[in-house]
Amino acid sequence: MKEDIIKKLKDSGLKGRSGSGFPVWLKWETVKKSKKGKRYIVCNASEGEPEVFKDGFILENYLTEVTDGIKIALETIGNSSAYIYLRKDYFKKFKNKMEKLVKNLPVSFFKKPEGYLAGEETAILEFIEGKRPEPRIKPPFPTEAGLWGCPTLINNVETFYFVSKIAKNEYKKTRFYCISGEVKNKGVFELDEDCLISQILKETGNEIFKKSNFFIQSGGGAMGKILLPEELNQPVKGLGSIIVYNRKKTDLFSLMEKWVNFFLKANCDKCLPCREGVFRMAEIIKKRKIDQADRKTFEDIFFVLEKTSFCPLGRGAAIPFQSLINKLLK
Repeated sequence: MKEDIIKKLKDSGLKGRSGSGFPVWLKWETVKKSKKGKRYIVCNASEGEPEVFKDGFILENYLTEVTDGIKIALETIGNSSAYIYLRKDYFKKFKNKMEKLVKNLPVSFFKKPEGYLAGEETAILEFIEGKRPEPRIKPPFPTEAGLWGCPTLINNVETFYFVSKIAKNEYKKTRFYCISGEVKNKGVFELDEDCLISQILKETGNEIFKKSNFFIQSGGGAMGKILLPEELNQPVKGLGSIIVYNRKKTDLFSLMEKWVNFFLKANCDKCLPCREGVFRMAEIIKKRKIDQADRKTFEDIFFVLEKTSFCPLGRGAAIPFQSLINKLLK
């Protein structure tokens, strides 16, 4: 296993399930081949975007497999130790169970502090080092200079789960999807990773027939993109979430207020584009009316957020607003 797992990861085509979609094997190989000496492994279980709950489901049902994935990383990447970084409720619920599964191994546990951004991969490194959980500039990337300047492998819960399946030749190119909103069967479902949104809804008993009466948020509960009924023949990207909204019942401005309040609270205030851009969006949304001048202001804010924000929070903040305004507030 130790000798061929990276080849297996490469042959499988597995990509990270944290939303980035980066090839898993390449992360592992980069850290393993580093000549810097000490190496670190981090399991990110900080799941914090609204309406995204698949990591909690995986920990509840497949804790042994997740732990096995971490053990495989420790075995594969020499001279390494691991940190398991758990959201507050996950820490309370799963820490003791995971401790028993990793006994006698160099594994430590950290409880995520308050704040969504404390789950960003470089903010995690800062917190483990005893600093404020704020993002770092990249590059260098964690695989090159992570914890205490050493090569660090960071994967999330779902990724470690699938590493364990690949090691046992049980990977069938699936992923987990969480479905919520105006549907009959809310929950987490494991289906083909290339499944179209329309197929996912059908296979989970959530097919919607009155197509003019709904819209979807796909990929995340805050940074997910808004899709119309005719746009569902595409795979789910990002965090693998699907939220269904009833178009007639949903107050679009209240929905945007929910998003913008999330970004205001999650913002670390470290960079000007994100801090001021989100604040300005909140001002416009609270008017509950968007005129042509507001649309132009929004487009300018979206451009600046995407191009100049310090971390993924700011770069992703424009996605739901831009897609909703362009598609539903014409």
